[in-house]
Amino acid sequence: MEHGSIERELRIDASPEVVYEVVSSPEHLREWWPDEAEFDAVVGGTGTITFGDPASPEAKVEQLTVVEADPPRRFAFRWVYDRGETAAPDNSLLVTIDLEPSGGGTLLKFRETGFRERGWEAAVLEQAYNDHLQGWNHFLPRLVARATSLVARS
Repeated sequence: MEHGSIERELRIDASPEVVYEVVSSPEHLREWWPDEAEFDAVVGGTGTITFGDPASPEAKVEQLTVVEADPPRRFAFRWVYDRGETAAPDNSLLVTIDLEPSGGGTLLKFRETGFRERGWEAAVLEQAYNDHLQGWNHFLPRLVARATSLVARS
C-alpha cells in the first residue's frame, strides 16, 4: 500500500457556507470530530484539538495550524506535529477541505497528506496511516450529519 494520502468526496445537503462553518469553526468541530477544539480559523491561526476528556492525562492533544482559510471554498490545516515545533511539510500532516456548490448542496473534497514526508519507519507509517484512515471513516460521516442537522434546524 502506498500510504501517501487519504482522499474522500462527500455530497452534503447544505450550502458551501454552512459546510465551511462546520469544518472551520471550533464550536462545530466539537460536534463531529474532537472532544475539544481551540484555534483561530484564520491563516496562521494556531491552537489545539483534544480527543478524550481534556482533564484526563490520557487525552490526546494535537497542535493545529491553519494554512488556508478561503470561505466558503477551502479550509486547510497542518496537525500531528510536536509541541514547540512550527508546522512544516516534513513534520506534520496536511488536511485540505475543498467545497464546491453541487445542485442544492455541496461537494466536499477531503485530502490528508504528509504521511511519507514525516520520515517514519515503515511500521510507524503504516500504523499512523491506518489509524487516520479508520478515524476519517468514522468522523467524516459525522461531519455530513452535523451540516445536515444545521440546515434542518434553520
